[in-house]
Amino acid sequence: MTVTLADVAARARVSPATVSRVLNGNYPVAATTRERVLRAVDELDYVLNGPASSLAAATSDLVGILVNDIADPFFGIMAGAAQTEIGGQEGTGRAGGEKLAVVCNTGGSPERELTYLTLLQRQRAAAVVLTGGALEDPDHIAAMASKLAKLADAGTRVVLCGRPPLPDGEAIVAALAFDNRGGGRRLTEHLLALGHRKIGYVAGPAERTTTRHRLEGHREALGAGGVSGAAGEAADQELLTVHGPYTRRSGYEATLELLRRAPDLTAVIGANDTVALGACAAIRDQGLRIPQDISVAGFDDLPFSVDAMPALTTVRLPLYEAGARAGRLAMGTEAPPPGGIATIGAELMVRGSTGVARVG
Repeated sequence: MTVTLADVAARARVSPATVSRVLNGNYPVAATTRERVLRAVDELDYVLNGPASSLAAATSDLVGILVNDIADPFFGIMAGAAQTEIGGQEGTGRAGGEKLAVVCNTGGSPERELTYLTLLQRQRAAAVVLTGGALEDPDHIAAMASKLAKLADAGTRVVLCGRPPLPDGEAIVAALAFDNRGGGRRLTEHLLALGHRKIGYVAGPAERTTTRHRLEGHREALGAGGVSGAAGEAADQELLTVHGPYTRRSGYEATLELLRRAPDLTAVIGANDTVALGACAAIRDQGLRIPQDISVAGFDDLPFSVDAMPALTTVRLPLYEAGARAGRLAMGTEAPPPGGIATIGAELMVRGSTGVARVG
């Protein structure tokens, strides 16, 4: 049975005119209403009738780049690099012109992520690049798998950049996954080699793959070094871990909490470099020195890290290179890696913010 515009209106509890306005984008519609309509369109798999339906398998000159937070350099660097590759491919558009790369800022909302994908599907996007870690929620994973499959079936090239592939990765052209676990392990091994045994960890949001993988690497190193759970050593690692957003404020507040829980802390690892800068500020405000009293380390090697005082020890991810590669994969100008999945290495960058653990 063919799904009609009236069916979509009934499912979304709006008028057919409102559905038309949302799909055509020619009239202002409240964000909550738009999302409800797009959800109904997706659930019913509605396809426009008439002449437009003949274009359902075609692709436009539009490419979508989804990011969690465009103000975060982690996402901005990848998106900028991908956009340069996409926009610079002369003669790849249907009319012989360049592709139009549009950055979609989800704010970390799984609902907005799905909404943007639905909008890109309606626009018959030529490609979609999804950046950053994924949400570890079974319902969202299933919804994403379904949505990406629909995009792929319509001819859209799907590339993941900085996130692991979905369990069923058939819909994607390629997944470029960072070695977050290996980077987290090497960073903690560096601190252990300096004599640190009481290490606080300011983690990101617990439900994100990036957070879990980096924290797993950290704890693997502690276990291998005989710290985690060892008699006479700092206790339960849960006590020395605080979760929060990937923000400077989170790093500041979490570090104060860690110092309250463990005054004899000798090192703090931030979930990313921005969090680590917040940790540095909190440590200084407590009258402590870096690294003489407490060492601090971050992750990502964002541009400001080397200019911090002292320069920040961190794990370098090749964000620009990964974003550029994702752009080329989206345009089909680079062959996908074997099996469609590539792990991008992480490099330890040792700088002045880490030193030998203090005694006593």
